[in-house]
Amino acid sequence: MDTIRHCVIPAAGLGTRFLPATKVLPKEMLPVVDRPLIEWAIEEAMAAGAAEIALVIASGKELIQAHFERQPALEAVLEARGKRAELAAVRHSQELAHITYCRQEEPRGLGHAVLCAAEVVGDNPFLCMLPDDLSHAPTPILAQLRRAWDEVHAPVLALMRVTPDQISRYGCATVSQARGRLHRVTEVVEKPRPEDARSDLAIMGRYVLPGSIFEALRRTPTGVGGELQLTDGISALIAQGPVWGLEFDGELLDVGTPDGWLTTNVRLARELGRGAAVEAGLA
Repeated sequence: MDTIRHCVIPAAGLGTRFLPATKVLPKEMLPVVDRPLIEWAIEEAMAAGAAEIALVIASGKELIQAHFERQPALEAVLEARGKRAELAAVRHSQELAHITYCRQEEPRGLGHAVLCAAEVVGDNPFLCMLPDDLSHAPTPILAQLRRAWDEVHAPVLALMRVTPDQISRYGCATVSQARGRLHRVTEVVEKPRPEDARSDLAIMGRYVLPGSIFEALRRTPTGVGGELQLTDGISALIAQGPVWGLEFDGELLDVGTPDGWLTTNVRLARELGRGAAVEAGLA
């Protein structure tokens, strides 16, 4: 049976919601408490068993790559000053999973971004996640999907129930049979109008996909604006065999919008501060 070693993380977006802050700084490098959000994403991928990260970036995102490279001068200064905690934090980002950088030359949709990683992943099943939300759960959400894949050995999508006014922000999944929180997916539609949505189950940017998704995407026509949608590729997989969706336990915290990013920072800072106080016997 094929094992999963890769996680594809699309990080080539323009970050327009955060302009002008992201005019030079990639959105994925915005800090969430003490480290950039892309580092949180890679840590979640590793917790799900990924040892190889295919990070899809665009021109102008070189700072992401620089963050994960060695910084000998900085390390030497920190070591000379006895700043052991800071030195460990710097080295931690350099000792994560092996990262391969895949270039998306122009923004042509999520499906195209995933397709940019085809040469790295090959025919193997893989994890895929968008770094616009942080997992906040006892078991990381991507790890929950990985466990579901171990059970069904078929594509698995992260699902969450949303209100009718929210469904147009997401892909929408229609489901049939269920095994507890695991549902057989019969149809996916990208950002339907509320009146057209056939369920309240939104696809939440985390997936376990087979290598055959790449050929499905190559065969998928582009849509409005020349974009290639991942949901269209998943529709092709549904026509070929079972696709499942998991209503995960826990929360996804928004870091893809300014309001969500600020709220998540405040919440996590409070939680981390409370945890530190408990450990120190101060709370």
